[in-house]
Amino acid sequence: MNEIERNIDSNGIIALWPTHLMRRMLPGAEKANPVLSTVIEKLDAESTDLTTRYREADLLQSEHPAVKWLAQCINKTVVDYLAAQGQTYESSWALQGWPNINRFGDYHDLHNHPHSYLSGTYYVQVPTDTDALPGRSDRRPGAISFYDPRPQANMTAIRDDPQIEAEYTVMPESGMILLWPSFLHHFVHPNLSQTARISVSFNVVLNWSDNYLPAQ
Repeated sequence: MNEIERNIDSNGIIALWPTHLMRRMLPGAEKANPVLSTVIEKLDAESTDLTTRYREADLLQSEHPAVKWLAQCINKTVVDYLAAQGQTYESSWALQGWPNINRFGDYHDLHNHPHSYLSGTYYVQVPTDTDALPGRSDRRPGAISFYDPRPQANMTAIRDDPQIEAEYTVMPESGMILLWPSFLHHFVHPNLSQTARISVSFNVVLNWSDNYLPAQ
């Protein structure tokens, strides 16, 4: 089956320009997360603005057993992601990761991750409570929202049209990993809990190979 035929379903429908978001829970997270929290909190105590200085160190290069476990889980997730999108050739990549500690009111502006192929986040500690605050009832504290990379693609969408929602929001849980194309813009909603939200974000940077060149 050639590249074009592979995208045609039994009704003759072709899914053009899909954007894949992988979402799964990591087995073993219950034991690993308390250890990862301790590692990250220690780094936070030693470094000012740990979350915003993500280029200065690479957490995933640590030899700590809990961090090595996480790096292995991320690599397995990348393998499964590439297989799910139909990649059949061998590829090679490097991981770059950094910890995030989001305290009350902390958030991340709309952004994407240039110079990498895939990006993701692993959630170590996610608050289950929020402060009762006045104001809007439609706030989504602690959530992460992803936005359609095709500008105005929903302009003429009608009910039940899959193009109608330009935003997709995930409410994270401790032990959840998300993986997406690095070009995808996303926004991390403010943490409205007195408990910190702790996560590890990462980029998947391809080691170049001529295998990546498409046959067209």
